[in-house]
Amino acid sequence: MTDPYDVIVVGVGAHGSATIAELAARGCRVLGLERSDVPNTLGSSGGVNRMIRLAYNEDPRYVPLVQHAYDRWRALEARVQDRLLVVTGGLDIGSPSSAVVEGSIAACRAHELRHEILSRTELRRRYPAFEVPDDHVAVLQPDAGFVMSERAIAAYAATAIADGAEIHGNEPVVAWEATDDLVTVRTDRDTYRARRLLLAAGAWMPSLVDILRDVAVPERQVLMWTQPREPAMFQVGTFPVFIHEDDDGTEWYGFPEFGIPGVKLGRYRHRGETIDPRTDSWRKLDGEDERHLREGLERFLPAANGPLLSWRTCIFTNVPDQHFIIDRLPDRPNVIIASPCSGHGFKFASALGDVLADLVMDREPGFDIGMFRLDRFEVANVA
Repeated sequence: MTDPYDVIVVGVGAHGSATIAELAARGCRVLGLERSDVPNTLGSSGGVNRMIRLAYNEDPRYVPLVQHAYDRWRALEARVQDRLLVVTGGLDIGSPSSAVVEGSIAACRAHELRHEILSRTELRRRYPAFEVPDDHVAVLQPDAGFVMSERAIAAYAATAIADGAEIHGNEPVVAWEATDDLVTVRTDRDTYRARRLLLAAGAWMPSLVDILRDVAVPERQVLMWTQPREPAMFQVGTFPVFIHEDDDGTEWYGFPEFGIPGVKLGRYRHRGETIDPRTDSWRKLDGEDERHLREGLERFLPAANGPLLSWRTCIFTNVPDQHFIIDRLPDRPNVIIASPCSGHGFKFASALGDVLADLVMDREPGFDIGMFRLDRFEVANVA
């Protein structure tokens, strides 16, 4: 073992890579350990792009954090001289009493965000691709869009390395332990020591942190790209990102054509399949996956319901209240855990890189993260 690092970060995905980059920029000696490639499509950030939006229907308290995320994504773009954030406008669609619409309006009003409320007639006039029930409305927030997720992680890793970080891909962590002064991390290749440890391993967190085993539940998610029947309707500049809540509570989300051919569609919680990410069975796709997704296309986006072009699996890691977990371990204050993000965390990675770097360096974060504390759940202390 060499002299201890200042920080070891386990997981070089969205939040891990952003934190490594921030720590390296602050002059820390940091090691990042990733069980797969950097970047990869085996976790929660694959699928070309991820939505970013200010009209945060999940909870208005997220809005200041996502506002900071926009600034930090643009700072990363400037650093790497590459386009990573694409603004398309965003729609939250549903009945006036739906959680998506009510939550979106609440966030917009609480934070004085630019927005419009569109009737079904106005929605159809501006975006004729949508076929929704007569009583549905849409909240249009013009600042929404998407971040190119895989390229963003690669950009963070590259800047971190340029600033002196060390990153090891394809090196799974086998075990870790912590004393008051040091943490020791053992991988399938070597053993490393550091003064601080950040665990940001997404769906693999329950296998690394015992107290998360009954709290964090990995779930299989599927994304599909189809050839649109009317391509002009689905180009960036014409078609926005969207979330649509059906009358039965099912949530769908989609993106304009960008990066790879086809219109991208997902169904939140897809088939409700909990998984063990350490196996490969969850990555297999079948006709039932396609049927579940085409159900939405047939009903409310028929102009996109063309031939299947590609599809991919990813992982949501859900907690009971669907909010993040960002905290120190109860009896190991030199160990910080970040995630699970319950399927809506990628957009925050640029901002959480700052927040997590502050925690690691024993600084007070610039944002209130009390809603992400671990003690909101009934969990036992670490043995």
